[in-house]
Amino acid sequence: MDTNLGTTGLRGPHQAIEARTARERFALELFDRLWDRYRRRVAYVATYERIVQDAGARFFNDHIAFRTFANQRPATGISSLSRVFEALDYRPAGVYDFPDKHLNAIHYQHPHPEFPKLFISELKSWELSDATRGIIEHVVKSHRPAVSSETLRSLATLDEKSSDPSSLLDELVAQVESLPWELPTREAVETLNRESQYAAWVLVHGYNVNHFTSLVNSHGVDSLRSLEQTIDALAAAGVPMKAEIEGEPGSKLRQSATEAVKIDVEITDQGQASTMPWTYAYFELAERNRVVDPDTGETVRFEGFLGPQATNLFEMTRVVAK
Repeated sequence: MDTNLGTTGLRGPHQAIEARTARERFALELFDRLWDRYRRRVAYVATYERIVQDAGARFFNDHIAFRTFANQRPATGISSLSRVFEALDYRPAGVYDFPDKHLNAIHYQHPHPEFPKLFISELKSWELSDATRGIIEHVVKSHRPAVSSETLRSLATLDEKSSDPSSLLDELVAQVESLPWELPTREAVETLNRESQYAAWVLVHGYNVNHFTSLVNSHGVDSLRSLEQTIDALAAAGVPMKAEIEGEPGSKLRQSATEAVKIDVEITDQGQASTMPWTYAYFELAERNRVVDPDTGETVRFEGFLGPQATNLFEMTRVVAK
């Protein structure tokens, strides 16, 4: 069995998925390019991979999460990323509201049943204080141009006859991994963090992946069959884990995660380029159970998300405000 693991010649977790079209192959390459940077930054992932490999299990990526600012001038938010994925055949599958955190989210699914779901959230800047809103509006004024219609068309028409798409892939990776606005100041980061840790996170990380997710149901071995077993294996290997599991045993969705890692992020401090440590990302675990589809009466695996669980998981990147 190809587990896509190892310390050298690593293949990403999406390459085991059989692509049916050129557009699907492109999407899988994009996900693995994003996975590569995320994996290098989140050291806990390598520990999870070793555990899976030693158990003879399989790693299936359930979903990828992104965060954005919802702003009007310029217009930014979920659409800053979603249009790229819609051009690659993703479609909205669920809408979520988090009023206490001033967030909206949409989850997207692909027609291919093994493709990861996408969970893209946005912070409604107009609901925040004048000080916080002013910082966000000032920063996004320097937002780079949106992905062009020509790029979206290239994605939507990508087929076997298309020329080498490597430059297109590089463009989209840069759209996710490079900061879309000018470097923030230390003061701006700390000010936003006092009102919204989500806002401070987006300010320093832009559209970088917030987390990838193991679907523990896919492990396929008795030793890692449950969420509890997987958490225990990671904890025994020294990985710091979220204290609580979101969701009761047997419920349609249960989730947990490693703690978030910290990395040095680029900022300016008193007019000079500098860095400061900030939370980046965590590795999430999901256990999906079966429910009765109200439309068909069939028993199917639950593929959506639950607001209260997501609310608590948003907090995994909190930095204690100064």
